[in-house]
Amino acid sequence: MRHLKPIVILAIMALMALLAACAGPVEPSTYAKETPSLDLQKYFNGNLTAWGMFQDRSGKVIKRFTVVMKCSWAGDTGTLDENFTYSDGTKQQRVWTLHKTAADHYVGTASDVVGVAIGISGGNALHWQYVLAVPVDGKVINFDFDDWMVLIDDHVMINRTVMKKFGFTAGEVTLSFTKP
Repeated sequence: MRHLKPIVILAIMALMALLAACAGPVEPSTYAKETPSLDLQKYFNGNLTAWGMFQDRSGKVIKRFTVVMKCSWAGDTGTLDENFTYSDGTKQQRVWTLHKTAADHYVGTASDVVGVAIGISGGNALHWQYVLAVPVDGKVINFDFDDWMVLIDDHVMINRTVMKKFGFTAGEVTLSFTKP
């Protein structure tokens, strides 16, 4: 490439950026025909267990954890009581209140969620977007969470979350849920 003129290099870089921009984000409707179909009210009902990890932006595993969940629904309103135990022995509880607002559309709140989480499902997947207030080194930092849950079978769901701050990836969370 050292023989190429700077203008040619810039043109190639601009073309690559344009092609990347055309890809567009993945939408839940992409998974509309995937099975088994994810029914939040059915899957998140009863007791579940999850195992997860948080990785920093370099990929290094920073924390591992387990989550014991007690979930219930009354009509279109669900409660997900999550009890986390981290690898360092610390514990945390998060109680989500979910509302089904339309077919395949949900909103959720929890004490450490800033505003409202917005969820859209399609086929075997659910896409959540929300801001979470996370304690970091004695401070609380608000991170944008882009959360994808994919139902593998009637018992197992995989969850991958990208955490961002000011548009830059700060880390990722990976979870595996198991329903008896």
